[in-house]
Amino acid sequence: MSRLPALCAALLLACASAPVFADARSHAADAERFLLLARADKLAVPVYGQVREMFAKRFAESKAPQSNQALLETYQAQATAALEQAVGWEKIKPDMVKLYTSNFSEQEMQDLIAFYESPLGQKVLEKMPSLTSQSAQLTQSKLETAVPKVNQLLAEMTAKLSPTKP
Repeated sequence: MSRLPALCAALLLACASAPVFADARSHAADAERFLLLARADKLAVPVYGQVREMFAKRFAESKAPQSNQALLETYQAQATAALEQAVGWEKIKPDMVKLYTSNFSEQEMQDLIAFYESPLGQKVLEKMPSLTSQSAQLTQSKLETAVPKVNQLLAEMTAKLSPTKP
């Protein structure tokens, strides 16, 4: 009989927490749906291409005969497999879902989904990679004009901080 209150409390706690778990599952499902809609499962694809290209470049630099092409392809496949193990979608999806569910409420996730399913949202998804790349190039070109001044200021500060020699 002494266990009955504890059992009732545990049962009540389990029943009360069931909607919380259901909400968390729903929130996570919305986050995963959004991530797929936003093409997050394709984020690492350019890295795969870059690594394949890096191997191809090294192969060309080594002046290896074309008869060794199979060796290049074997190493490229192994590198792709290593990347898949590290940053493949199934590997990073749980962390990405957690990241988005901790930053956006379930309602916000649903609003994001609605936006990205809209024609404007689809256009944003289509244009964003190019816009991001162009923005980075624009910033880089503007930044280059500031580098000499920043280096000069750094040198001046370093000189003032250095102990003076008698």
